[in-house]
This record gives sequence, C-alpha cells and structure tokens, in this order.
Amino acid sequence: MNPGLTKFGAFEVDAGQRQLRRDGAEIHLTPKAFDLLGVLIEHAPRVVSKAELHHAMWPKSFVSDATLVGLVKELRRALDDRDRAAPVIRTVQRIGYAFCRPLVASVPAQLVWRWLVVDGRRVPLRAGENTIGRDPLSTVWIDFASVSRRHARIVVNDSQALLEDVGSKNGTTIGTERLVGARELRDGDRLAFGTVDAVFFSSEAGLPTVTQGPWSRAVPKS
Repeated sequence: MNPGLTKFGAFEVDAGQRQLRRDGAEIHLTPKAFDLLGVLIEHAPRVVSKAELHHAMWPKSFVSDATLVGLVKELRRALDDRDRAAPVIRTVQRIGYAFCRPLVASVPAQLVWRWLVVDGRRVPLRAGENTIGRDPLSTVWIDFASVSRRHARIVVNDSQALLEDVGSKNGTTIGTERLVGARELRDGDRLAFGTVDAVFFSSEAGLPTVTQGPWSRAVPKS
C-alpha cells in the first residue's frame, strides 16, 4: 500500500501513518491486521490466495492458517463487515480473500514518514505504539534469538518518535549507548535490539520508492 490516503465509504486508510479511521476517528488494529488490510487493498478486487498472504506477511517463516483467519476476523470487526450479501472482505473457500469495496485514493497533507530498516528491509511506523520483537504480531517483527518476544516499542506522534525498551533480556542501544528510559529518535539513528542492528529514518518526502516486503529473519551484527 503506497503512502497516502485510501477511502471507501466512511473509512479512510492512511498508509503513511498506519491508521484506519472511520468518520475521522481512529479504529485500533494490530500491526499484522493493518498489514493484511494493506495487501488486500493493494490487490483489490482480485482474490488474494492464502499462499500469497502468507508469503507477503510472514516470509521465510511458518505461521498457521488459524493466525490468518484470526486477522481476517479482526478486520471484519473493525470494518463492521456483517452483511454477508455485500461483504467488505469476501472469503473464497479454500482459496483466499478479496477486498470488495470501491476505493478512492488521494494524497494527504504534508506528513512526516518514519520507518526502520533492518538487513535492507523496511517497515513504516504508524502513529501511536509500534511494538518490536520476536512475536509475529509485532509491528516490527525480528525473528532472531537475541531479540525478546516483546523487546521494545516506538511511540509516534505528530512531532516525535520515542524509543523505549520494555524489559528485554539483551537490551536496546542507540549508537553505542544502552537505552535507559525513553529517547527521542532522530533521522539516521543507529539502533540495536539485542545483537540485531537497525536504522531509524524520518522524512517529509515520503517513503523511498522501492517497495520492500514485510520483515523476515534479520541478520545480527558481528
């Protein structure tokens, strides 16, 4: 899903800020549910197979179909998708899912985009809390042993992004300093979660034009 606004009915999806809104009010989605919504919208109205969804959202890692089904249920609750005769997300039995609403894309007012890069892969950071860890439902999923399941978080608002360790076993660093408490991030800050390196970026020009897939196994620093 490209940075910008995508509208359907009373809903609005802000890819840059990773927000789903209804009549201007934000509707909470877990990070992976938002990713799923983005994939379905990107390919709408085509049916996206379960295999494609697994590859897009959990590359090089096995996650059961039950996890995908749970995310679809979460989206349907958020989208008030209860009319089986006219669904927002259509289920094609044993094949996959399709997004069925007409979409209108627009460019938002100037915003600050923020993202992390690990091993050449990037993930946008949404407004509010962005979790980092080995839990596959984390906003920034880093599947490596030195990273705790819930390792750190980045809280984003209109003016800043604050990084905080949440009691990880192997700690979080900014540059060469071990993180204690919360610290405001600056464009180009070099981070480490356990032994896994990352870089924080922010820009008013939007995300880089090259599209990267979701997070896969990261490479630790030597």
